[in-house]
Amino acid sequence: MNALVTNQIIIDEIREDEKEQVRNLLVKSYQQYEHSYKDPEIWKMYLENIQASVDNPDVNKILVAKSNQDILGSLQLFQSSEKAYARPELEIFSPIIRLLGVHPEARGRGVAQALLKASMAYAKEIGANSLYLHSSDRMYHAIRLYEWFGFKRDKSKEFKNQEILVKCFRLDL
Repeated sequence: MNALVTNQIIIDEIREDEKEQVRNLLVKSYQQYEHSYKDPEIWKMYLENIQASVDNPDVNKILVAKSNQDILGSLQLFQSSEKAYARPELEIFSPIIRLLGVHPEARGRGVAQALLKASMAYAKEIGANSLYLHSSDRMYHAIRLYEWFGFKRDKSKEFKNQEILVKCFRLDL
């Protein structure tokens, strides 16, 4: 019976005392993409932005996936494209998932799925018709998971970030 409790994943909102652990988790989670950045300065800025995101006043909710006292993953939810990306022209007024990260040692345990399910439940709870997220080709494993969950590409809500096409995916609820 004890082994079941050990593997149980609980989704909760972040507490103030968990912010540093989530910052570290995000760095470890996104480290796999470092090789795809040609300019080390841009990579450094990206990591700094990821770390600072935990204190972003525009974030609506940060969800964390826990097992016992360990934080295995997290994601951020925003209420609009203006809040999420400072891009009101995208005209997204439904929840947007950003910075879904799972600790490398916790991958394959259903952490991302649990976080996505909690996000879907939250979006339905607030009466949203859709749930959005954005990703790029370098995150192909994540995109496969989103598509498996039923997210569909929405080219009308995409944008360029420097030379990178930021693809939009929408889940109709």
